[in-house]
Amino acid sequence: MNRILKTTAIAAAVIGVAGVAQARDQVRIVGSSTVYPFASYVAEEFGATTEFSTPVIESTGSGGGIKLFCAGVGEGTPDITNASRRMKPSELETCEANGVTDITEAFIGYDGIAFAQSADNEPMDVTREQLFLALAAKVPVDGELVDNPYQNWSDVDASLPDRKIAVYGPPTTSGTRDAFGELVMEAASEEFDAYGGEGYTDVRADGAFIDAGENDNLIVQRLAENKDAFGIFGYSFLEENADSLIGSNVDGVAPTPEAIGSGEYPVSRSLFFYVKNQHAEDVPAMNEYATLFMSEQMIGDIGYLKGIGLIPAPEDIRAEARAAVEGHEKLAAADLGE
Repeated sequence: MNRILKTTAIAAAVIGVAGVAQARDQVRIVGSSTVYPFASYVAEEFGATTEFSTPVIESTGSGGGIKLFCAGVGEGTPDITNASRRMKPSELETCEANGVTDITEAFIGYDGIAFAQSADNEPMDVTREQLFLALAAKVPVDGELVDNPYQNWSDVDASLPDRKIAVYGPPTTSGTRDAFGELVMEAASEEFDAYGGEGYTDVRADGAFIDAGENDNLIVQRLAENKDAFGIFGYSFLEENADSLIGSNVDGVAPTPEAIGSGEYPVSRSLFFYVKNQHAEDVPAMNEYATLFMSEQMIGDIGYLKGIGLIPAPEDIRAEARAAVEGHEKLAAADLGE
């Protein structure tokens, strides 16, 4: 992985010096920090086995990447954006308003959101309700919503350790943050009458939740430094650092590839990238890269990406997703739901 990061960092530096013209000779990719390790692996393989240059990848977060992707067509705009959640209908509308009118969605597989800590600690299993009460900006106390008063995990539930609540997590531009908000915060808050049956996703800003930026590797490093803290990031980073980190069971289910792939693990999500088909003529490597990414060699049951944490989809779903990419299937608002 260090070799991949070094390669993409050097490529990014070249782009910064050479400017836009050089970028058009390479595929430019932005987006999710969760998808970044998978895209980087494919990019290095692509550069090593084809006549094309290694694509340039920036980890900007899912929301940030889609914003850049949707800014327009042509010089200075990315060809592909990675996302650890599906594009929102409002984002597709923005794309179309800016002239980005021909997009293909590529579904690559599954990932889970891990809640993890240093392996030097004893395991701490949690429920989504406990996570919500620890991290929500306002929580119900005696039937009223108040600023979150809980300082230690044992304040949330006496069965939890008497440790200060400190959780490193992604920023609001991250697909991981979006998925955590939907799958944990919204799901748990709907069980409390005080929120009126509406999903509540506001995270406290008093230091218990620490915005650690888009680079999940930095969260991993901080957990090594702060043994009392927890981190929220993609399962692939937990698997890569299994010697130093341990994940928590959530609602009694361990974060394993089997549980994530089946949907039994309650904090699992789908991963995507989006292709700007209007760049195909000017960036001939773009479709070749997308085809390699969607190949069985990469996303299959024994594909390379499984070895670094991707949870493959069932074979028939992979085939359908691959056909959409190879056929340059145009994404429509109806495909994204409400």
